[in-house]
Amino acid sequence: MKVTKKDIENVAVLSRLSIPEEDQEQTIQDLDEILTYMDNLQSVPTDDVKPTTYALPIQNVFREDEVRETLPREAALQNAPLRENGYFKVPRVLEE
Repeated sequence: MKVTKKDIENVAVLSRLSIPEEDQEQTIQDLDEILTYMDNLQSVPTDDVKPTTYALPIQNVFREDEVRETLPREAALQNAPLRENGYFKVPRVLEE
């Protein structure tokens, strides 16, 4: 696929980019190489390849749920900035 100067100008307008005149030839060459590579990828036979969402297999890394002893109340409250009667105290959010 051959990229033209008009193509570069059109892409620059659509993407709101400013491509300096001295960089346009290099940009044309780069885009032409990218599009040629994409055309080559189209020729790769993928009929027997199943579509995937992820490149690597995914597995659940969470531990199994198991019943354990709870954290003691004093240990849970030890770093609380405010506490009252054994509970966390928070600023009021709703007005009466």
